[in-house]
Amino acid sequence: MKRIILITFVALTFASCTKAPKPIYPVPTAEKLEWQKMETYAFIHFGLNTFNDMEWGYGDTPAATFNPTDLDCEQWVKTLKNCGMKGVIITAKHHDGFCLWPTKSTDYNISKSPYKNGEGDLVKELSDACRKYGLKFGIYCSPWDRNNAYYAYPQYVETYHKQIDELTHNYGPLFEFWFDGANGGNGYYGGANETRSIDPDNYYDYQRAKDTVLARNPSAMIFGGPYGTVRWVGNEKGYAGATNWCNAPQITSQTPLNINTFGDENGTEWLPAEVDVSIRPGWFYHENEDNKVKTTNELCEIYYNSVGRNANLLLNFPVAPNGKIHPTDSTNAVEFYKKITNELSHNLLADAKVNADNERGRRFSASKVNDGDLETYWATDDDYPYGTISFSMDKPVTMSRVMIQEYVKLGQRVKSFYLEGCKDGNWFRINTYDETTTVGYKRIVRFDPVEVDKLIIYFEESRGPLCISNIEAY
Repeated sequence: MKRIILITFVALTFASCTKAPKPIYPVPTAEKLEWQKMETYAFIHFGLNTFNDMEWGYGDTPAATFNPTDLDCEQWVKTLKNCGMKGVIITAKHHDGFCLWPTKSTDYNISKSPYKNGEGDLVKELSDACRKYGLKFGIYCSPWDRNNAYYAYPQYVETYHKQIDELTHNYGPLFEFWFDGANGGNGYYGGANETRSIDPDNYYDYQRAKDTVLARNPSAMIFGGPYGTVRWVGNEKGYAGATNWCNAPQITSQTPLNINTFGDENGTEWLPAEVDVSIRPGWFYHENEDNKVKTTNELCEIYYNSVGRNANLLLNFPVAPNGKIHPTDSTNAVEFYKKITNELSHNLLADAKVNADNERGRRFSASKVNDGDLETYWATDDDYPYGTISFSMDKPVTMSRVMIQEYVKLGQRVKSFYLEGCKDGNWFRINTYDETTTVGYKRIVRFDPVEVDKLIIYFEESRGPLCISNIEAY
């Protein structure tokens, strides 16, 4: 009897000491992973363009035209929180060069407008509202400045860095700092009215800019420029690539567009994608678009094609001239959040029995995928870069969505998978609307409702042993 107990103890001890799979690089920093967990947050486009019915101001619009009658940043933040947004990024300066804070770097700023008799600071009002209601705060500051007389010359670079210094010093903490990719072209440029071009990768001294941002906001993500820590998804339509790697080469202005869209399996940097899209056709408010606000169903489709494809969703809200988010935008966004929440509210696999064709040991057993803990995961042996995992339910259930999450702290691995269902002993392939290629932090695939008492996921190909932290079905 003592021998049996000893053998059992040794076996259990050996199993519990099984080594974790080695990382497959690149892997995310803790800060990048926390950013990915945000999943959805908001853009606010508001400025001189709002009051002049423009998308890209030329840089010659008088500051006096900025005059919101009923501005309420708390209305913005409460609206965004009600539609599930975890943070907000404000266009503190767009390409026209007008600054929404009383900067000392240029006279073309909010202090020269009628708003609060020149005493306003919209960046501060919004950052204060975010802190009050628990949203994270981020800043967009356009590198291109169509108003500044010295744009394209060395003097402007110093002006731009003064703006970055002010924004990172006075309004933090920041979760993201946005450098837009639009750089150079025609503009007012202090009255010159000419076209100017620059080398976008080198002119702005982005390394210095990044150092400034991170010195005061070490957890902040950087969007844009050759030193960005996250990447543009390659379009402004609201979708990531059906295949979407967080791996990518460091992005510059010369990077092929398909790298932005799909990432690169062999990329050496962990650069997760951000999907930026506006709830209206334009980024700034235009009254003639009041009947063109994206519907609840359109917003849901965007969610599944962004967050459901291993990307973050940055949804833009163009604030109206009165200084509030329009009721139609608010209503559609709130209903979208309710619909998504309802569709993903009841995990049908929570109590299912789980089995896999290969397990690395008890510490990495198949049961880890539905234990409710994202820090535990099912892993296969080193020589097993594929595998099947099955779920058995006590009674048939009807499902139309499956969510899979990898333990990405050890790298993104899965390259392809597919689903099968079983009812009364009859197996069938589940044909999904969404492609079943990469997984990453999160993948959601949709299909016509099927009734099953068993579900199997076949992971066909992986960059190494599988590391799956969570699987759910709805």
